[in-house]
Amino acid sequence: MKDIRKIDKFLLVLIIFYSVLGLMMILSASSVSTVLRYHVSSYHFFVRQLAALIVAYIIGFVILLIPTKRYGFLSFLAVIGVIALLGLVLVYGKITNNAQSWFKIGPFTLQPSEFAKTVIIVFMAVFYNMLTEKRNKNISLYFIPITFAAIMAVLIAKQPDLGSAAIFTAISGFIFMTVPLIHSNFGKIIKIFVILGIIVGGILFYKSDSLLTDERLSRFNFKNPCSRYREDSGYQVCNGLIAISNGGLFGVGLGKSTQKYMYLPESHTDFIFPIVCEELGAVFGALLIVGYGVILLRMYRIAKSADNLRTSIIAYGAFWYFALHIIINLLGILALIPLTGVPLPFLSYGGSYTLNAIILVFIVERVAIENKKNKFTREMAKI
Repeated sequence: MKDIRKIDKFLLVLIIFYSVLGLMMILSASSVSTVLRYHVSSYHFFVRQLAALIVAYIIGFVILLIPTKRYGFLSFLAVIGVIALLGLVLVYGKITNNAQSWFKIGPFTLQPSEFAKTVIIVFMAVFYNMLTEKRNKNISLYFIPITFAAIMAVLIAKQPDLGSAAIFTAISGFIFMTVPLIHSNFGKIIKIFVILGIIVGGILFYKSDSLLTDERLSRFNFKNPCSRYREDSGYQVCNGLIAISNGGLFGVGLGKSTQKYMYLPESHTDFIFPIVCEELGAVFGALLIVGYGVILLRMYRIAKSADNLRTSIIAYGAFWYFALHIIINLLGILALIPLTGVPLPFLSYGGSYTLNAIILVFIVERVAIENKKNKFTREMAKI
C-alpha cells in the first residue's frame, strides 16, 4: 500500500477535478433533455455517470497494486476477448444513432470499442517489450500486434464507428512507429505501408458506395455551419457555437444555459464543452484546455522517465489516447474539422468511455510508481 504514495499526485488531483466538474456539467446539460426527450428523471444521466466513476475509481486503485510485469498473458487474453466482443456486438448489439456498438446489460450498456483502445496499448507494450528484452530482430514478429490491431479496427469500423476506428488506428500506428527496431528500419516499413495502403485504398474505392453514404459525406461539409442551420450537417455545430458565444467571457451562470433547451442535441455527451463555455465562460473554457495540456504533459513526462519499453509504451499510448480525443472533439465542435462524435475526456457522459479512461489513467499512475521505485533502486545501488 505504501507504493500508492509514489503516484503522480498532481495528475490524480487534476483527473478528480475534471471528473467532479464533468458530473456537475452532465447534470446541468442533461437536466432538460432527460425530461422532455427521454421522459426520465433529470438526474438520470448524472446518476449513471456517478456509478461509472465510482466503479472506475475502485478498479483504478486496485490496478495501482498490480505491477505491469504481470500484464503479460492477461493482455493476450484481453485482446482475444475484445475481438470476440467486437464480433458479437455486430450480431447481438444494441443499435443507437445508426451504430451497432453497444451491449445492453440490464439498465446499462457496454461499448467494447472503448476498452479495445486500452487493451491494444497494453498488449503492444507487453509484446514489444518482450521482443526487445530477447533482442529479437525478426521484423515480421513486430507486425503481430499490428495484425491484431487491424482486425479490431475493421470490426469497429463495421459497426459503423469510424471516429473510434480512426483514433484506434492512430494510437496503434503511433506506438508501432516508436518501437526502436521499427524506428531504425523506418524506410522499409514505409514501403510496406505504402503497398498496404494501395491495397486498402483499392478495397475502399471498390466499396465506396456502401462506405461513403450521403450521411457520412455530409460530415465533410463542416465549414460555416450556421449557413446550413436547417441541415443536419450544420445544425448541431452551429448551436454549439451559439452556446459558446452566449457565454461570453465569464458565462451566464451554472445551470442557466439556454442552448440545452433542446437546441443542442446530446449536449451532455460530445457537445458538453459548449455548455461549459455558455454557463461558465470562455475564460473558464480556455483554462480547461490549459488543464488538459498539463494532464498530457504529466503523462509525457511519465513516459520519458520509464526505464523499459513496456512502461514507456503504456504511458505514451495513454498520452496519444487522450490527446487525440481532446483535439478531435474540440476541433470538431469548433467547425475546424468534420464532426466525428468523439467524447471529451472526463467531461462527456458515457459509462464505457469514462470507465476505460479512468482505468487507463490509473495504469499510467502504476507506471509512475514503478518509475520512482526503479529510480530509488538505482540510486541505492550507487551508494
